[in-house]
Amino acid sequence: MKFRPLLWPTVATLPALIILLMLGTWQVQRLEWKNQLIHDFETRATADAVGLPVGSIAPDMEFRRLSLTGSFDHDREIFMTGRTYEGNAGFHIVTPFTLTDGRIILINRGWVSESYRDKTKRTFSLIEGETTVTAILRFPATKGYFVPENEPENGFWFTLVPAQIVSHLGLGDAAETGIYAAALRTSEKISLPIGARTETNLRNSHLGYAITWYGIACALIGVYAAFHHQRGRLSFGSGGAGRDEQEPRG
Repeated sequence: MKFRPLLWPTVATLPALIILLMLGTWQVQRLEWKNQLIHDFETRATADAVGLPVGSIAPDMEFRRLSLTGSFDHDREIFMTGRTYEGNAGFHIVTPFTLTDGRIILINRGWVSESYRDKTKRTFSLIEGETTVTAILRFPATKGYFVPENEPENGFWFTLVPAQIVSHLGLGDAAETGIYAAALRTSEKISLPIGARTETNLRNSHLGYAITWYGIACALIGVYAAFHHQRGRLSFGSGGAGRDEQEPRG
């Protein structure tokens, strides 16, 4: 094979090729991360339920199935704005829950439609007295780039940050600020609020993205090779003289 690369096509192609390969590799890494996340969620959420640990909680406890016994403080519930369920707009209800040992943890009880924001219309959902809730442990959410800031004074909560909610509600030192719990649906029968499911439906398209980026990289290599072949600067086999060498002399 004989190959005499042209300067400017090579200067333009190499950085683009490197970027495409980096994007493809990044998507492969994201694929591995997403697969591990799904595995961790399903394993921990379906394990035997445990009580809320005391003290600092390790990161590998996230999504761990919990059994929480205590009572709700429905007078202090707040609403996470902009939540949907099967395409319907609504809210997630977050309610302080006082455990039997005196600690307080915020529980995201799940979704209700806009018409049920007023709790007088859903008295059936206001559990009174001591009860046991099956939930999964969660760490504070991270605000997305385009997500507005929380506005506690106006009742607008976009990101579930326990420390902000605890401070706004004045729950004191007994409240957990580094974690919260998400209530699980434990029955096929749907009732409000609609809790989380242990079956994950996390979108995982990273393999397709990786194939796309690598495919574009291969196409770029093909175009680059074809361009040089047409210019007589890339030939295969011992008898393939380049076009530049075959041009007649005047």
